Amino acid sequence: MSDLNEILLEEEAAADCGCDEKSTFVPDADAVIVGTNLTKRFGGMTAVDCVDFELREGEILGLIGPNGAGKSTLFNLVSGFLPIDVGTITFNGVKISGLNPDRICHLGLGRTFQAAKNFPDMNIFDNIRIGALFGIKGKSYEQADIETEEIIKFVGLEKYLKMAVPDLPLAIQKQLEVARALATKPTVIMLDELMAGLNPAEVDEAMALVRKIRSGGITVLMIEHVMKAIMAICDRIIVLHHGRLIAEGTPDEIANNPEVIEIYLGGEA
Repeated sequence: MSDLNEILLEEEAAADCGCDEKSTFVPDADAVIVGTNLTKRFGGMTAVDCVDFELREGEILGLIGPNGAGKSTLFNLVSGFLPIDVGTITFNGVKISGLNPDRICHLGLGRTFQAAKNFPDMNIFDNIRIGALFGIKGKSYEQADIETEEIIKFVGLEKYLKMAVPDLPLAIQKQLEVARALATKPTVIMLDELMAGLNPAEVDEAMALVRKIRSGGITVLMIEHVMKAIMAICDRIIVLHHGRLIAEGTPDEIANNPEVIEIYLGGEA
């Protein structure tokens, strides 16, 4: 009965916000994350508006749009940092909308933030080890230490180990946060503007890291404003504008989409 009540409440809320009462969205068979009719309001502003999307296993999916388009809000809905007003999110077939971020992380979904949220009073090793200890219940410190060392080498942080975390360059701060997310053993990682503020050489290094992560069997969902990167490494791209999903497709399809050119990239089709 509680499930029925939940469905009825969601349908009533969907009707109130202008979404279809029953979404016609049919996700791909290999989708690992599916969001249906996702809506989030802040007072009178609708930040995410009736969005249907999927993340397919093994892909790098880019999420782009102007500032204020709803990208980070969508990330926060998927990772449990914000409650959903309307809609449902599933991860590997399990409903995660309504779960706390720690539960979602334990299911295998890791994330980073626009501004790296490292622990300034911990060294690099401990910043990563805390992720390794969180990832699997009952893991020994010895095993966590082994995994931490492996991730340090994987990300390429060896030469920075003696530096205090607040003194790390921006690019390395971001890599450290990625390393901690990887330490939780995710099957999907969500990267929020990993390349923002980086110089061209650092962007190239970040692109290589994202490719390396995917090659390691981890599916990637990334928000990015660096178009060079998003067009070069993504298999598909979805575009938000005023909270609505306005386009999705391959990088070539998005680059030649008249609505995207007009609204996001600027200029005329």
